[in-house]
Amino acid sequence: MAAGGLSRSERKAAERVRRLREEQQRERLRQVSRILRKAATERSAEEGRLLAESEDLVCDDPEELQRKVRELASAVRNAKYLVVYTGAGISTAASIPDYRGPNGVWTLLQKGRSVSAADLSEAEPTLTHMSITRLHEQKLVQHVVSQNCDGLHLRSGLPRSAMSELHGNMYIEVCTACTPNREYVRVFDVTERTALHRHQTGRTCHKCGGQLRDTIVHFGERGTLGQPLNWEAATEAASKADTILCLGSSLKVLKKYPHLWCMTKPPSRRPKLYIVNLQWTPKDDWAALKLHGKCDDVMQLLMDELGLEIPRYSRWQDPIFSLATPLRAGEEGSHSRKSLCRSREEPGPGDRGAPLSSAPILGGWFGRGCTKRTKRKKVT
Repeated sequence: MAAGGLSRSERKAAERVRRLREEQQRERLRQVSRILRKAATERSAEEGRLLAESEDLVCDDPEELQRKVRELASAVRNAKYLVVYTGAGISTAASIPDYRGPNGVWTLLQKGRSVSAADLSEAEPTLTHMSITRLHEQKLVQHVVSQNCDGLHLRSGLPRSAMSELHGNMYIEVCTACTPNREYVRVFDVTERTALHRHQTGRTCHKCGGQLRDTIVHFGERGTLGQPLNWEAATEAASKADTILCLGSSLKVLKKYPHLWCMTKPPSRRPKLYIVNLQWTPKDDWAALKLHGKCDDVMQLLMDELGLEIPRYSRWQDPIFSLATPLRAGEEGSHSRKSLCRSREEPGPGDRGAPLSSAPILGGWFGRGCTKRTKRKKVT
């Protein structure tokens, strides 16, 4: 035995203890994963207690997360065609709730609680949004497929040709009477008067006079608009991808789109999948690597590992202001949502100085339109 060291039998005993602890932790993590697959209303009191006691298990410890980020960075560098899939989890840092997290929209609705949010015009692209834009500039990311309606990818400077907003964009309304469809980017949430199966915004096309509609795809609806959904580019990107990075998505909706997962290809030819999410996803078993962490934390580590600086978001450089079509005379009263402005002190066009509110949002993509579709009883 070396001076000051352990004997062989002591080292073996210590190794057995270490392995036992690791196995116990893995088993507990498997239990947590099984619980997270259930809706919040279906979890027992005992399961709720176990989740509360296991918060440390949901996130990878710093050393493990750093190791995984190094592996992810290698995958990003070596990818020939990297596509990023994003969900609500990348916008929680902008104070926009996710859907299936502990305080998510679906979770609260299932508990019978109201959904409220701060004025969405206050939301700005997060560190993750800006990191994705930089990765695209560096040609490390080829395309972004997003489930989010919040318009933050657009506002981060990501080119519209490089993204597919599968569920629409809260700042865009279109005229479907024009061919091709005529698009109007606004500096306010256009979905105030819209909801499930009711998409007219109350404004009209400047060219043909037709009714404008929002671009949001609610549960129970099929997205048919060319833009901003850009399904053609999404499926083409998926077919070319050798690597897919999923950020902040439960994948419970995206899994239903087989074209995004190249399911017609043999397993050996499908893209490698990397997932960053705090909760279980139905694609975890298929993933080459699963990182349990917050998206901003992971992306900060990733950009450091890649040696890339993350650009800071600036309202003065926000592309939405140059893309936006101003309202015509007489249309100023067609909405009551707070408008974006280049400076927080500057009043938005058409704003009437109303104070910010965190009252329940009553209409549009974030209110009635975000409730799940319910089956209607047939009238006989």
